Amino acid sequence: MSVVNDLSSLARLVRYYTLISTSEAGSGHPSSSLSATDLMTVLFFKYLQADLDHHKDPNNDRLIFSKGHAAPLFYALYGAAGVIKQEELLRLRRLGSPLEGHPTPQFPYAEAATGSLGQGLSIGVGMALNARLDQLPYRTFVLLGDGEMAEGSVWEAIQLASHYHLDNLVGIIDVNRMGQSGETMCGHDVKTYAERVASFGWHVITVDGHSLPEIDAAFKEALAIRGNPKGGSPKMIVARTLKGKGVSFLEDKEGWHGKALSKADLEKALQSLGPVDTNSVGIVEKPEKIKPKRREKQERGTHPIPLPSYSLGQEIATRKAYGEAITALAVQYPEVVCLDGDTKNSTFAEIFAKKWPDRYWEMFIAEQNMVGVAVGLAGRGKIPFASTFAAFLTRGFDQIRMAAVSRANVKFVGSHVGVSIGEDGASQMGLEDIALFRAIHGSTILYPSDAVATLALVEEAIKKEGIVYLRTNRPATLVLYPAGEKFPIGGSKTIRSSKNDRVTVVAAGVTLNQALTAEQTLAQAGIPVRVIDCYSVKPIDAATLLKAGRETKGIVVVEDHWFEGGLGDAVLNVFAGERNVPILKLAVTKMPISGKPEELVDAAGISAPHIVKAVKKLLM
Repeated sequence: MSVVNDLSSLARLVRYYTLISTSEAGSGHPSSSLSATDLMTVLFFKYLQADLDHHKDPNNDRLIFSKGHAAPLFYALYGAAGVIKQEELLRLRRLGSPLEGHPTPQFPYAEAATGSLGQGLSIGVGMALNARLDQLPYRTFVLLGDGEMAEGSVWEAIQLASHYHLDNLVGIIDVNRMGQSGETMCGHDVKTYAERVASFGWHVITVDGHSLPEIDAAFKEALAIRGNPKGGSPKMIVARTLKGKGVSFLEDKEGWHGKALSKADLEKALQSLGPVDTNSVGIVEKPEKIKPKRREKQERGTHPIPLPSYSLGQEIATRKAYGEAITALAVQYPEVVCLDGDTKNSTFAEIFAKKWPDRYWEMFIAEQNMVGVAVGLAGRGKIPFASTFAAFLTRGFDQIRMAAVSRANVKFVGSHVGVSIGEDGASQMGLEDIALFRAIHGSTILYPSDAVATLALVEEAIKKEGIVYLRTNRPATLVLYPAGEKFPIGGSKTIRSSKNDRVTVVAAGVTLNQALTAEQTLAQAGIPVRVIDCYSVKPIDAATLLKAGRETKGIVVVEDHWFEGGLGDAVLNVFAGERNVPILKLAVTKMPISGKPEELVDAAGISAPHIVKAVKKLLM
């Protein structure tokens, strides 16, 4: 292999790899890749600093293709750098190949899964924030398509990057004019893009996206503007490009989005590229080796912040217990960081923010961006907890879905769940959240019923790799468990049981208290029931539930959640192959209104009297 430093030759090589890989695959987005080739070639082979032999090196610059459908270009860059062999590139999109249709962590150089547009810049913000936290000089570069600039999440990221003065973040907008089905909102009007981004406080540079000297000067300018100890302005390069650039019959032509070239068209396209040396490679500069700032882990015996202690019978909201738990546990787990969407005085993330201000970031009312930032932080080794009202996490469902594709280690905390929040009414009630997170591949759902369980489950969430959702309640609930009680993921707690139990009641959160009240009423009527605290909704304790199903006459599941998709459905799945186990679900079925918590719980049919009726119905 010969080393080539000529950017023009490298751009031809990158285009060559893009074209042959997509044609071999018979699908992909070559025209969208070609428009950004010159931009990315200059960045990759002149300004990017990364040790490609050690892709996890904390000093490496980060490169994110928010424009994920340009994956063929992404892989072609690594091909031109000698990291991927040509035969590997020709396996693009094949089963078992890490070179998927859109980037995922199956390809080790991909920072996160992208392709659902509008998310890469948020991830970049998270990585840029991490560089500041770890006191590392790496830069984060994000390639954006002009079509995704219509996404609100992009502008959430733009304004937050400006607010935090992230001068280590560089965005590049590939303004090639064409979306999937027609022209983009602004077409080739780079001035409008530039004015809009600049109005948020970014330093903006406009260029001809196919002039290598202009691109070179733009990156040089963008990377020279640093120096403010608190950061300066993030940078955006707005580049006018042509879709399909480099292949005359593709350039700026409609109808080529997401279409690979036929063998005949490929031959014509390669002829138009000019000479390509496939035995050459480009060199990527390696970064300076700097050790990240480390926070020392302290063992429990040396805690400067004592772990919270709760007494049986004490009343405390699990949302407050979350804030106390995460703040204390942050000493043992120095990689824990917290984000919140302007609800920290309700989620009690404010306790963490006051104690650990350098490890907390306010995300404001922009939940989609909050999720993306958390993914970026997780990608650099942090363990982010992102909290807000559970109802508002639904806004970021696509980002959460993509976080799972990214194999991101992110913890979500949703407070103000169910009708039990009371007077605020339906718009604030998280009634879909369990269903949402149950649908996320590989997720874990934890629903503590008291403060002791919350403390234990926050630590379990920290230790559990992947997407974890912690559901917390607004109203104060009784402490039911002794200090130090263990709550392993996948377990449950059988709070009341006897050999004579007639029915099993399964609950969690506020409805567990209702179940315990119902149990006392039923006991007085000579009807013993078993009560199970199903604090781990996913994975669920199937063994304990199946045992209860065999030993009692039926199961009543009661939850402060919509009838569809919640704890009741999780229990039903356990008994899908079982016969003769009647199950009744008590859940919210009517649109709630404002009222006192106890009034709304009763009106929803999930209070103790309704549980009593359901048990008696099963025994009829």
